Amino acid sequence: MWYWIRRILFGSPLPSSRASHERLIKLLALPVFSSDAISSVGYATEEILLALVVAGSGVVTGTNISVYLGLAIVLLLVVVATSYRQTIFAYPSGGGSYIVARENLGTVPGLTAGAALMIDYVLTVAVSVSAGVAAVLSFLPEYHGYREALALVIVAFVALANLRGVRESGLLFALPTYTFICAAVVLVTMGVFRFVQYPGFAIPHPAAHTIPTAHPPATQWLFYFLILRAFASGCSAMTGTEAISNGIPAFRPPESKNAAITLTWMAVILGTIFTGITYIAWRGHVMPMDQNAHGYQTVLSQIAAAVVGKTWFYYLFQAATCGILIIAANTSFADFPRLGSIMARDRFLPRQLYNVGDRLVFSNGILLLATLAAILIVAFRGEVNALIPLYAIGVFMSFTLSQAGMVRHTMRLRERGWRRRAIVSAIGATVTAIVVIVQALTKFSEGAWVVLILIPTLVLVFLRVNDHYVQLGNQLRLTPEDTFEPTHNTVVVLTPSLHRGVLPALEFAKSLSNDVRAVHIDTDPIDAGLLEQRWPIWGGGLPLIILESPYRSLVGPLLEYLDEVKKEREEHMIVVVVPEFVSPKWWHRLLHNQSGLLLKFVLMFRPGIITTNVRYYLRK
Repeated sequence: MWYWIRRILFGSPLPSSRASHERLIKLLALPVFSSDAISSVGYATEEILLALVVAGSGVVTGTNISVYLGLAIVLLLVVVATSYRQTIFAYPSGGGSYIVARENLGTVPGLTAGAALMIDYVLTVAVSVSAGVAAVLSFLPEYHGYREALALVIVAFVALANLRGVRESGLLFALPTYTFICAAVVLVTMGVFRFVQYPGFAIPHPAAHTIPTAHPPATQWLFYFLILRAFASGCSAMTGTEAISNGIPAFRPPESKNAAITLTWMAVILGTIFTGITYIAWRGHVMPMDQNAHGYQTVLSQIAAAVVGKTWFYYLFQAATCGILIIAANTSFADFPRLGSIMARDRFLPRQLYNVGDRLVFSNGILLLATLAAILIVAFRGEVNALIPLYAIGVFMSFTLSQAGMVRHTMRLRERGWRRRAIVSAIGATVTAIVVIVQALTKFSEGAWVVLILIPTLVLVFLRVNDHYVQLGNQLRLTPEDTFEPTHNTVVVLTPSLHRGVLPALEFAKSLSNDVRAVHIDTDPIDAGLLEQRWPIWGGGLPLIILESPYRSLVGPLLEYLDEVKKEREEHMIVVVVPEFVSPKWWHRLLHNQSGLLLKFVLMFRPGIITTNVRYYLRK
């Protein structure tokens, strides 16, 4: 039954020879690796306005600060995208910021980039899905109480789609991605045309549900601080820019060229739509609404309702926005497992993350990401505004380390045009480092401190994991002094009673050694007496040793006896044989004591002791 459930949910296993056929063309790679970046237009402008509201409603509606901030973010996007194009050609094997920083700046900077990216990928899933649910609730407010449940169901759906394979997830998510791109371009075009045709056009909003505005800041420095805070919030529009550089091997040949073209497409689409939405929000005097208020509408929903009205296009656009925000999580599901596999290959993460599943995807990484994102959604009740302060710091830290690594890489190789490439990367590293500092200062008290503590903590964990693997390799490595030596066994057969399931274990033990002992732990005098009476007939001539257990414990008396045997047979390997019978139905196991499992678990950590099972299968 489990086999058929797996086949229905995940599909038939794919052979390794199919790996090249599962690679993506550019049109499918765009929704897989760029949905995160493109989807950020759904909330980036709103985050700028939410930050500016603190400075007073006049700053939001009466000045063009939001437009200047939007243009600054787009300019930064151009610099970062240009730098990552260089990374794609310099490191065609993928790995992005982690590989670049580790090879050019050292192990700790590389692990810092890896930790920052992994945290950002988890947050991307939580933020994108929560924002997608918020878009749904904008036109279905009666389901507001089911926000967390809807988000968890969506995370499970996206995880399942990715467990079925990269190519299938690309085909599944292509339609929502391109629908949103087309709908957003149409909306921006209509909105800009509306303001050109009607300069006095304004977007109405229910004042009762808007975020309360504060009085203008008392000092000029505080005002500048709030502007920097708005800039840091708006930089969430750039998250996901690095995703393509991490997943280069998923592209069809020529991998680097196709990845670079896809990255350019993504930057142009993202910059155009983000600039247009920010411009319309400024010209339409849009004010953000309280997310917990009944009838809550996102800034994007307010713009769409004002530009096209509550027509079919409005509902199409809202559905497309919801779709792109939800499948933005797909970018993380494509990159988090791949990054985890690379770090596991380098022995900084458990080896389970390196394993490829039935459908040629890193299944363990997908399941881990889904679990962590679900925990975040429940912990923050699916509120986008609560998750945003944790967001983007990690990705901009990885931006900084990657571009600083590219500066060193370019200066070391000194290939043709290296000065121009080094300058571009240096500018990108400097600006993104400033963004990290701004985000850390402006969002520290709102929760950014968690990320700033978590990143170095993860780096220490990575180093400890690597230290374990290094020590393991040193102890397992063969040397010329290692030779085969004959071993002698002393076999102990655990004998709870005498029945058909025990006899095969006794025969097996006799085949291992001439020194075999049957051991019974006396927790019931009646059972012990019956065993002694029957032993001369069915015991096979083996000695029976009964250990007293005044406190009815199985573990204590057995461990004490094995310690005595070890002292008696110092040169021998102690083999403990555990007989067990296997019931034909799984629920039968609930009706029996699983003492054999307990004893095997305890003995697993005792050196010099081998534990083996001899199973007797019951007939139906």
